[in-house]
This record gives sequence, structure tokens and C-alpha cells, in this order.
Amino acid sequence: MDTSVMFLDCPAYMDEHGAVRCGLPAAVEYRYAVSSTDGPLESAKIRCPLGHCFNGPVESLTWEKDPTPPGRAPRSDGPAVSAPASAATSDTGLAGGDVS
Repeated sequence: MDTSVMFLDCPAYMDEHGAVRCGLPAAVEYRYAVSSTDGPLESAKIRCPLGHCFNGPVESLTWEKDPTPPGRAPRSDGPAVSAPASAATSDTGLAGGDVS
């Protein structure tokens, strides 16, 4: 008998716009396999401490916390927004940050 506990981040949406997720650790209550045309899918029933409950393929229950839009590089540990090199000089001819 396996006594280990598996957790997934709760995928519940917390606002009406679908922008904020619950994200609390949701315990896997039980795991099972569902047959499909591509073979069995690993599935689970999960529940978070707030009572959100989901049941389905694990692939559908997981989500990226910091999704990167297509065509953009993943975020680094640096500043959230950086100006392109060509934007360092303004229309007034001053170099970026030079106020003399």
C-alpha cells in the first residue's frame, strides 16, 4: 500500500476574469487511469484546503504559474521591463538618463 501523498497546485480561478488562480496545494485523493485512443491517461481527483475539487486527467489539472506568451523569451531574474537599445536616446537628443 502506497502511503505517500501527492500534491498539485489548485487550478481553480478566483476571479470572474479568469486571471487569478487559487494555487494552494491540492491533495490527490485518488489516482486512476482512463482509456483513450492514444492509450491510458493518468487521472486524479484533487481537493485543496478551500474545498475546490477537480477530477480528470493530470495533464488537464496542472498549469504554468508564469506562462510565457508565444514568441516571447521566458522571464529572467532581471528587471521585469527593459527598454530596447534604440530607445536609449530620446527625441531631445539626450542619452538615456543624462539630464545635463
